[in-house]
Amino acid sequence: MPMISAVMLLLFMLLPRIDPLKANVAKFRSHFDNFILLMMLFMLYLYGLTLAWNLGARFGMITLLTPAFAALFYYAGVMMEKAKRNWFIGIKTPWTLSSDNVWDKTHQLGGKLFKIVGIISLFGAVFQRYAIVIVIIPVLAASLWLVVYSYIEYRKEKKK
Repeated sequence: MPMISAVMLLLFMLLPRIDPLKANVAKFRSHFDNFILLMMLFMLYLYGLTLAWNLGARFGMITLLTPAFAALFYYAGVMMEKAKRNWFIGIKTPWTLSSDNVWDKTHQLGGKLFKIVGIISLFGAVFQRYAIVIVIIPVLAASLWLVVYSYIEYRKEKKK
């Protein structure tokens, strides 16, 4: 787990530097840096839970992970609303990468949807039996809808 975290951190630091649109990344860099910190804390938390389990502690892993997933999803929504078009961070479809307008509209909606997904994910801690479904279905639905939405917005823009 520490090796995976180190590789992730390295990628998080490297990719914006090689992005052809790195000037756009600079415009929301503080939000991206906070996301990196949150992701590293999530990985540390996951590692701690794994160690505790392997040392004999027994608990509902998914129950303890759902609030962490909720925080990640919610903050991803915050970051999405601030993200400017780039090649590595955000909702990258052919349509969002082709148009600043489509990028902005898709990420504004994506920010709202991922914040909602984060809030819904918290219910996984309450309804433990269905936690995995409560976390996965909304994030998949939101992601799929954003791909479709970006296509629709791109088609609208091309008609104009």
